[in-house]
Amino acid sequence: MLEIDNQTVMIRGNTLTIEEVVKVARYHRMVDLGEESCRKVDRTRKYVEKLLLEKKVVYGLTTGFGKFSDTYISPEDTKQLQLNLIRSHCCGIGEPFPEEVVRAILLLRVNALALGYSGIRLEVIQLMVEMLNRNVVPVIPEKGSLGASGDLAPLSHMVLVLIGEGEAYYQGVRMPGGEALAKAGLTPIELAAKEGLALINGTQVMTAVGTLACRDALNLANWADCTAALTCEALRAVRDAFDPATHAVRPHKGQRQVADNIRNLTAGSKLMTNQGEVRVQDAYSLRCAPQVHGASRDALAYVAEKLEIEINSATDNPLIFADEEKVISGGNFHGQPVALPMDHLSISAAELADIAERRIERLVNPQLNEGLPPFLTKNGGLQSGFMIAQYAAASVVSENKSLAHPASVDSIPSSGNQEDHVSMGTIGARKAKQIVDNAYAVLAIELLCGAQAADFRGPQLLGKGTKWLYDRCREQISPVDGDRVLSGDFAVIAEWMKEADVLEDLFALVPFHS
Repeated sequence: MLEIDNQTVMIRGNTLTIEEVVKVARYHRMVDLGEESCRKVDRTRKYVEKLLLEKKVVYGLTTGFGKFSDTYISPEDTKQLQLNLIRSHCCGIGEPFPEEVVRAILLLRVNALALGYSGIRLEVIQLMVEMLNRNVVPVIPEKGSLGASGDLAPLSHMVLVLIGEGEAYYQGVRMPGGEALAKAGLTPIELAAKEGLALINGTQVMTAVGTLACRDALNLANWADCTAALTCEALRAVRDAFDPATHAVRPHKGQRQVADNIRNLTAGSKLMTNQGEVRVQDAYSLRCAPQVHGASRDALAYVAEKLEIEINSATDNPLIFADEEKVISGGNFHGQPVALPMDHLSISAAELADIAERRIERLVNPQLNEGLPPFLTKNGGLQSGFMIAQYAAASVVSENKSLAHPASVDSIPSSGNQEDHVSMGTIGARKAKQIVDNAYAVLAIELLCGAQAADFRGPQLLGKGTKWLYDRCREQISPVDGDRVLSGDFAVIAEWMKEADVLEDLFALVPFHS
């Protein structure tokens, strides 16, 4: 389990990190608003109230929404306008998002509002902060967003709880939203002018799902290097493929990092071979691991960079610049800056699983596994060993190929063709998360096959890093001496791999680029 200190995450609008999102979403770290953010929010709200007194025509303040943007709404109807907006936009479909995702959504919405360009009252943001700190988690269906005009439908379900409606989890129990607030000692708010729109016009759903998936994918990339190194030893791979000279003349950062990692993990190995000792060169799934894993690493670094920009951005519409006394209707709610990285994330994680499945095949196939027992079992024929483990890995790899079809290339017009290009970024983020989860299952299978192969080769012959990996694996799962149900073993290893600090001891033992 990740060690979480008790230091509060200060929300300032422009300093939040991916790691802080993970700590708040998964490990319930406390949050608070910075003083400067509070001042900005108050200043902008006063300007909104001035606009209302002057009866200015401002989108979402004194007009309808979308195709109704030219319909004037009188000041006395602005509260009803905001309430109608939230109720009418609650069109979510499907199962609820996991609680950690909803906590991330709340956090990211608070952070965006804390920039002070949305015109919302401070007390509304403070209620959301307290919901996080007291773990009131709105029930938000996972489907229904087009990813432009923000994540309108899912964010509306979040706002329902703020006004005492909808449903929420409190202490893990699902109940009416108003009841959850009351049990937590909180009071619902009444939406004022602009506030409903400010709360739902943003990219925080796709960004929340994507941020957690990206963090898991970065960790997955570390595990991919580890499992590949163990497989290389089990198959008596040629160490020359990881020589730094090769990678220096094609100096992609990720490629060089992976080559270094595999070389360092297998340092001292008595199983790795020299060029020409057993064979001149290996199959691509071994020899090209630095090039394939490295490309995914470089893509994931790009994804993380874009997400850190997005989680610290104002993404609603219109944006209110109180100091300049102007209101600008623009398009910061459009999810394309997240949608494209989500498709990159999907492809990157899918490829880590794809090449790992090919290494699994080489471990279990007696025509390819350099003298290991067929399907890594002592009594082949009577026993099937890891035969169907490879089937399972192939199945989710094939599923990933379908899921990795880019969501961002699709668009469908909405709101009477006023909103005529949308990003589908939330679909992209949800698919990316599923691919990452599938990839963990594949790497878990590779690790178990690699450990089983090491049992036949002799674990004492492993390198310094791979021996550590083997030992930790065997602390979780015993060798497969006779046929048994393996699906539980896969699940245990996959969940263990996802824990944030599992590899920290390995990083201290051998040089490793994480």
